[in-house]
Amino acid sequence: MVSGKLRVGVARTALLEDGRTFFDPQALGILDSAPGLEWEYLPDQPKRLAADHCARYDVICAVSEGIGAEALGRPDLRLRLLAGFGAGYDTRDVGALTAAGVLLTNNPNAVRRPMATTQLTFVLALAHKLPTKDRLVREGRWGEQRSHYGTGLVGRTLGSLGIGNIGRELFRIARPLDMRFIAHDPFVKQEDVAGLGVTLVDFDTLFRESDFLVTNVLLNDATRGIVGERALGLMKPTAYLVSAARGPVVQEAALHRALAEKRIAGAAMDVFEVEPTPVDNPILKLDNVIVSPHALCHTDECNRSLAEGSFRSAAAFAGRARPDHLVNPQALSHPRQAGWLG
Repeated sequence: MVSGKLRVGVARTALLEDGRTFFDPQALGILDSAPGLEWEYLPDQPKRLAADHCARYDVICAVSEGIGAEALGRPDLRLRLLAGFGAGYDTRDVGALTAAGVLLTNNPNAVRRPMATTQLTFVLALAHKLPTKDRLVREGRWGEQRSHYGTGLVGRTLGSLGIGNIGRELFRIARPLDMRFIAHDPFVKQEDVAGLGVTLVDFDTLFRESDFLVTNVLLNDATRGIVGERALGLMKPTAYLVSAARGPVVQEAALHRALAEKRIAGAAMDVFEVEPTPVDNPILKLDNVIVSPHALCHTDECNRSLAEGSFRSAAAFAGRARPDHLVNPQALSHPRQAGWLG
């Protein structure tokens, strides 16, 4: 057990180039006012946390930093809580954290509405061919407007691969559009989503019948590359794909072929297999794809919620209370956690 105040490290990726935080700095008041802790920014900006970080802090508030077993095996390990800003944790080795007695929290509610509105923004932009019509004006091609009619949404099918926190929110905010809703998720029962007007279907039916198909799954061994040649081949030539979960869920080479050969109508991508995606990525040369840098959901509201969720986890832990949104509650029974939480 750690005596005295808990030492909290906040990821330096929370800072912009001019030293300001990317979120409303009032969120830091959660840490400033919490008894039992002292905090500072990490001394560097690693992509993955190292053993030195884990020996220096009891709690780390991580923005995007990954962590693996190599950082957790030293005898001077001090870390007992990794409090993530976002919902995803695919870069964090949950098994290694649990084995080392380190709690992991995520922050699903902070991104639920912003990610759902991101996905709906893409659906609307694709349906109305917004990028094409933007180019018509900028390039003096006003007279071509009648050659680029959009797709009406009433009666069209909106599909989601996965229907968790964000997927359900997408269907909630899309209800006024009078679309048909379908989803595939082997971990969800029909009665769980019936109130949203969503019909659960099998994987192939989802891809065959969706006019707009959104990815809403976590990245793991089962979902990596799940949207590949075969799945894309099931889609209608008039259908659109929205990739907004994790980039490696979609096989980019297969998607490029489907888009280039006009086997699907178009796509929107907020995430890529490699980030930042190279500027010579062939997908970026296509005119039937909309792209954004894994940041379309980032608004002032979202960013503040991301920070507040992480800082509340740290403050709760310092106050000997169980933090919300524990990813690995099994770690609570580890000897390193014994006697700390009330």
